[in-house]
Amino acid sequence: MRFIVFFIMLTLVFQACKTAGNQPQSTEDLTKNTPKGQASVVDKESAPNILQLAEKTKELSTLVAAVQAAEIEHVLVNAGPLTVFAPVNSAFDALPAGTVETLLKPENKKKLAFILTNHAAPSTYKGRLLKDGRKIYMATGNYITIHRKGDDVYIGDAKILATVDASNGVVHLIDKVLVPEEK
Repeated sequence: MRFIVFFIMLTLVFQACKTAGNQPQSTEDLTKNTPKGQASVVDKESAPNILQLAEKTKELSTLVAAVQAAEIEHVLVNAGPLTVFAPVNSAFDALPAGTVETLLKPENKKKLAFILTNHAAPSTYKGRLLKDGRKIYMATGNYITIHRKGDDVYIGDAKILATVDASNGVVHLIDKVLVPEEK
């Protein structure tokens, strides 16, 4: 009798451990939303890096979603120095209808990454370094010209709205998306 009770209890224990609701469907499910590389490093002592700064800034939520869709988080967490011209949400909203949704699709990841890296320059540019007529070399290999109109500074035709320092460079919030010419 004890053996039967023990066997029933053992069976119930094993069955309770096999609930399908809490099991991942595949290894892809396990890694889908897991940050990769340096993007997963948490450092509570230092100033935030560019990616962390963007993630904390409500006006950059579309940019963050695009960076994640393109899987280029590593670009924004590298040691730097780096300058990112970060389009605010309204800059993405100003693109033709359906553009953002189309770019966020997995099959457009390469094109999205190219557009986003056109917003990153491998150096720190701010203040006096943003001289009228200066050409800034972008990570795509393109150059974009700085223009000054009174106290306002523009990169291409995008106005710099604000500037924030990060541990690995500087972020300039801009009012337009810098869409590069395709090579």
